[in-house]
Amino acid sequence: MTTRRAPRFIDLFAGCGGITRGLLDAGFRLVGAVENDRAAAATFAANFGERHVTFGPVERYVEVPEADVVVGGPPCQGFSGLGKRDSGDPRNRLWRDYARVVRATGCMVFVLENVDRFLKSEQMSALVRATRRGGILEGYEIEGHLLNAADYGTAQRRVRAVVIGSRVGPIGAPRPTRGREGAPGSPTWLTLADVIQGLDPEPHLLLPEISSPAWGASVDGPFKLGQIHVARTYSDTSLARFKAIPPGGNRFDLPDELKAECWRRHTSGACDVMGRLRWDRPSVTIRTEFFKPEKGRYLHPDAHRAITHAEAALVQGFDDRHQWCGSKTQIARQIGNAVPPPLATAIGRQIRRVLARGRSFGGR
Repeated sequence: MTTRRAPRFIDLFAGCGGITRGLLDAGFRLVGAVENDRAAAATFAANFGERHVTFGPVERYVEVPEADVVVGGPPCQGFSGLGKRDSGDPRNRLWRDYARVVRATGCMVFVLENVDRFLKSEQMSALVRATRRGGILEGYEIEGHLLNAADYGTAQRRVRAVVIGSRVGPIGAPRPTRGREGAPGSPTWLTLADVIQGLDPEPHLLLPEISSPAWGASVDGPFKLGQIHVARTYSDTSLARFKAIPPGGNRFDLPDELKAECWRRHTSGACDVMGRLRWDRPSVTIRTEFFKPEKGRYLHPDAHRAITHAEAALVQGFDDRHQWCGSKTQIARQIGNAVPPPLATAIGRQIRRVLARGRSFGGR
C-alpha cells in the first residue's frame, strides 16, 4: 500500500511567512523559501527555522529542491493601484525568476499572489504567453481568481489576485467559508470585535530591547504577539482630531478648526483618511502604514489611536504562534505585505483536494 505524504512546497518572496503559515496549517511540508529583506527573513526563520530560508535575491536562488507546489507574491509596487504603474519597473520582471524556479522544481502547481489589477496587467499577459509552446511554463494551465480574505476567515476586506498554474488539471477557487451577513449556508464575516477586542486598550510605546543575529548582522527581536502591541505618541492636535471622529467616521467629521488646510480645500475623495474602524465590521485592507491614521481607516474603534502592530497582525489572520523580528516600521511592513494565513490555508486545501486525486507524494 502506498503511503500518502504531505505535498512539498517552496515559498518565494516569502516575507514574514503568511503563505507558509497557511500552507503548513493545510498540511503541506516546507522545503525551501527565499526572502531578500533581512528583517522579514529573520521573522521567517524565527517561525519556521533558518535552514528553510535563503536570505538574498531570488535571482541568486539556484540550488532549488524538488517541490510539488511553488508559491509566492512577487513585489507589486510597479503596477499597484497605490502608486505609479510602470511596466518597465524591474520589480515587475521578478516573476520571470519565479517562473524559472517553477520550471526547476518540476512542480505540479504554482500559486502567484498579487494586487487585484495584476489580472489585467501586461505581466499577467506575459505569464499566459509563457505557458504556450516553447515558453518557460509550457504545459501549465493558468487560471486567475479575485479572492476576498474576509470570505475565508480573516477579519479584513482584502481582495487579491490569485493566479494558479497547474499541470494536473483545473484547481479552481476555494469555496468561501464565510460571507456577508445573511449569506446562505455559511457563517458571517469575522469582525474586529472577534479578533482584537480582548487586547489591552492601553498598548506599549516601545518594543522590548531584544536582538538576535541574522546572516552576519543583528536584527531586533524575535518578539511575541503581546510584545508588538505597540502604538505611537501623538500630538495634542492629533488626539483632538481622533476624539472628534465617531465610529465609522473620517476626516469629514472634523470641525474646520481641526482640519488640515489641504482637507479644507478638498471636500471630496479620500474618505478613509483619518477613518475610524467599527467593532461590528471587518477591517479595511491592512497596508504597510496602518499605524498612521492619515494613511487610511486605521483608527481603533474606541481608543484614540491607530491600531497597533499586534492588532494589525490579528486582523491579517496571524495568531500568537507567530513571532516577529525588526523595528516597528519593518514589522509593520511585513504585516501589511503578508498574505493572510487563513486565505493561504483555504487555497492550500483546495490544491490538496486536486492533488490527492492524482498521486502520492514522495520524500521525507
